[in-house]
Amino acid sequence: MVETKRVMLCDCNGSMQIDAKAIGDSLGQDIADASTYLCRHQLDKAEQALKDNSPLLITCTQEAAVFLEVAEDVTRQGDLHFVNIRETAGWSRDQRPATAKIAALLAEAMIDQPGHATVEMESKGNLVILGEGDVALRCAEKLSERLNVTLVLDAADGLTPPALNSFPVYQGKVVKVDGHLGAFDVQFEEFSIAHPSARDAMAFETGAPRRQKFDLILDLRSAPTLINALEKRDGYFRVDASDGVAVAETIFDLSDMVGEFSKPHYVRYDESICAHNRSGIDGCTRCLDHCPAGAITTAGENVSFDPYICGGCGMCASVCPTGAASYQVPTATTLLERARTLIGTYLRTGGSDPLLLIHDTRHGEEMINYVGRHFGGLTVNVLPFAVNEVTQIGLEFLISASAWGGSRLAVLMPPVRTAEADGLMEVISWFDAVRGGLGYEGSGVMIVDDADPEIVSGRINDLADAQVKRSKPASFLPMGNKREVLHMGLRLLHEAAPAPVDQVSMPVGAPFGSIDVNVTGCTLCLSCVSACPAGALSDTPDYPRLSFLESNCIQCGLCRATCPEKVISLDTRLRFTPDVLEKRVLHEEEPFACVRCGKPYGVRSTIDHMVEKLSGHSMFSDEQALNRLKMCADCRVIDMVETASDPMAGGARPLPRSTDDYIAGTLTDDEDDSTVH
Repeated sequence: MVETKRVMLCDCNGSMQIDAKAIGDSLGQDIADASTYLCRHQLDKAEQALKDNSPLLITCTQEAAVFLEVAEDVTRQGDLHFVNIRETAGWSRDQRPATAKIAALLAEAMIDQPGHATVEMESKGNLVILGEGDVALRCAEKLSERLNVTLVLDAADGLTPPALNSFPVYQGKVVKVDGHLGAFDVQFEEFSIAHPSARDAMAFETGAPRRQKFDLILDLRSAPTLINALEKRDGYFRVDASDGVAVAETIFDLSDMVGEFSKPHYVRYDESICAHNRSGIDGCTRCLDHCPAGAITTAGENVSFDPYICGGCGMCASVCPTGAASYQVPTATTLLERARTLIGTYLRTGGSDPLLLIHDTRHGEEMINYVGRHFGGLTVNVLPFAVNEVTQIGLEFLISASAWGGSRLAVLMPPVRTAEADGLMEVISWFDAVRGGLGYEGSGVMIVDDADPEIVSGRINDLADAQVKRSKPASFLPMGNKREVLHMGLRLLHEAAPAPVDQVSMPVGAPFGSIDVNVTGCTLCLSCVSACPAGALSDTPDYPRLSFLESNCIQCGLCRATCPEKVISLDTRLRFTPDVLEKRVLHEEEPFACVRCGKPYGVRSTIDHMVEKLSGHSMFSDEQALNRLKMCADCRVIDMVETASDPMAGGARPLPRSTDDYIAGTLTDDEDDSTVH
């Protein structure tokens, strides 16, 4: 994958120290010396490279527009990619050489990013503005030139009617909003149109409940927001009416919201491995509990994801224990391969003590640029790792990155996301429990959610400078499903641990552990086996035996909730002994043999329990009927045929009588006249 893109290096007018040969050797390429001013007086070098249609990677993002223009001029057909090595690596603190870091960033950029599915939405420009007072009216006047505006005022006391009615004005109280861009459904408790004859102040007719459809919503009200995680709901704009700059920016953005729009289909859902519900009994509800946008709802034994409402935070995939919900922007496999390449190349090129800095492509990149330009830059062992949303990171990623050699991990989180990152915090608590239990030093993951770049710089660099004991890095490939990757990472992390113990205590709710069965009360009905969504519990077709595979258990609790005898309890823990990969017998009994033919057909405790429960029932009042419960299905039918009276038999049929018998007087007094025909 590394050899598929040719690299063009530039030291940005000598502001970075670049060892082109060492970087080329690390990438397996023969890279010429780095350019100095590739975007200006050395642009001819870029032009020559762009004429070759083979994939090209240029180490500059600031001047990408210049290179794209040249590519258009030379009618380039091949792929063209850009990567920032200046603020992320070259402008490091103390200007130390960052050869290993640059090589790692380039190796990561070589990996092709697969495409993802999208969902399509259409807006015809039908906008409702919710607000009060003059600000809402002026916004409506501005936007009515581009959009089909409806203004709904909470209050219009003393508001002068517009001289030209270019849009309808209503008074109403909105109580609920559903839907998404192009398909909003707004419910009003009261909805009344303005009187056209109002003179000095607006007046309205008598209100009535109403539901209206709109493509876009501009919410200027001072009342609480109508939508959870509003910044993730496309087409819904919430603005403080007193902030003139924000209002102006929103008007500018809204004016272009007409036409067809697409967004990523962020989450793929595999209902076959979902642990949400079995037979009406709830098990795992992690995705429902942590979705801030309300895009996930219960749908029978499974859940339903609305891709139009989903804002792409990825917390459902982060906390999902089975991988039923998986993030697609990018896929988990691509994300893991990028991290493995980044950390592995850095260590292979001579780097040490890597700190993996996970950040998004908006707040995170902006902070890193500020730090690089104004606060000395990042330390050379800080490896920036961009993701779509930091909340998409799951336990398998944290464990794998640590096993690959990530001495420390940090998450650069936007301050506005901190309040809705409960899912990520829960995952980090599991990760910290694993690292702490195995003797690794310090906290596993540091959350950096400060808004001040100087504070961000200080916290990240202080963590990068801290001395930690290094462990031997692993190099496994991230192959298989979520649980398989997770268990591989855990095994290798355990092998390299400072204090490798056999068992680690985990917080309640962690997706690892065992179950305990009170065998005295267990009747081996095996209802728990059919309820288990992860294949942790299994039976034996020809023998009454309940087996358990601990590595598959996700602690969803469906077995405990389903058990009719209530003899199952959960034991949350993480074990590293080999037997967790082997089935162990929780309970077994000798089969019960049919009292008639001797064929084994059930479990003795179950049969005894059934006989005890039914012994007083009217259908089993005699010993023979009760004894049939101890027979197999075939013998039970045979016994009923042999011992019971003919179920088709009836009473003695009366002799037929005719009219002649009646005339002849042969009928006796006790015979019923109704028999005469």
